Amino acid sequence: MPPLINFSPALSELNHRHVASSASTNSELIAALQDGTLDAATVHVLTAETQSAGRGQHGRSWQSPRGNVYLSLYHPVHMPISGLLSLIIGLELAKMPVIQTVNGQLQAQGLTPIGVKWANDLGFYQSQASHHSELAHSAPDGSALDSAISLQRTLPFQKLAGILIEPVTKSGKLVGVVLGIGLNVKAAPTLTAQTSEGMSYQAISLQDIYAVLQPATQATRLPDLQTLYQQMSKALMAAMTRFEHLAIEKPTGHTYYLDRFLQQFAAMDALAGLRLRVTQDYNNEKKVMTGVACGVDTHGCLQLQQDNGKISTLFTGRIDVIY
Repeated sequence: MPPLINFSPALSELNHRHVASSASTNSELIAALQDGTLDAATVHVLTAETQSAGRGQHGRSWQSPRGNVYLSLYHPVHMPISGLLSLIIGLELAKMPVIQTVNGQLQAQGLTPIGVKWANDLGFYQSQASHHSELAHSAPDGSALDSAISLQRTLPFQKLAGILIEPVTKSGKLVGVVLGIGLNVKAAPTLTAQTSEGMSYQAISLQDIYAVLQPATQATRLPDLQTLYQQMSKALMAAMTRFEHLAIEKPTGHTYYLDRFLQQFAAMDALAGLRLRVTQDYNNEKKVMTGVACGVDTHGCLQLQQDNGKISTLFTGRIDVIY
């Protein structure tokens, strides 16, 4: 590991280490657990000021300018990891005080709040009202709207944070999971066609959002990184507890915890009611379907109501919001 440069007493029970730079906090934490440097039976947190080879989902890169949160938390697990975990983490992160405060101000100004985008992002889609207004004025008979739908223009996702979940194994046995979070606080990378890696999103930071909310946030300062580490670690620990409750509940046939989670997630679902184009790869062949997002199922899969009324259950796929 790079040399220890800071230790957070408030996070001491989580064995928090902070380094100036890491290739990838997830990779570094996993390596230390697998080679025995760290005890796989206890929780560990690693944070870094920047990453030189940050990673996102499906091997994509994660640009890591200074001023943001790059945090990985390891938690021992004794049950299989399911698709619900990333959604639970997203929901708990969205409940962090900093996000709740910002969302209250966004909603007070009639703006779209930060939500959880299936399956592992925090952010929001800009209101489509301006796009619909533009289309309506361009053709009174509605033909422009029909044309727009046929062209399937996409609405970029304003991405504030990403989640990367990776299992940790020793001697072929699952011992725990690393939860990696990148949160744009002061710097939002400017994405190009190359750096966005084919995804229809733009990076946005908390500082960007605060600027939009002025003067409402003139008296409100961005939390420092230490405060955000604490809020985020607390959220991740709560997520793991919630995930364990669901796992314990499942064999009993009861659904109290699951129903409560699904209800709360529905209120924070950034895709709810939006028209989507979903692209999936099957044996190097692309399958494309369109429809309206209608929540997630009990396994954490996205539910898509296609134009013919059929509900499709999606385990994975590229999501584009179209209008």
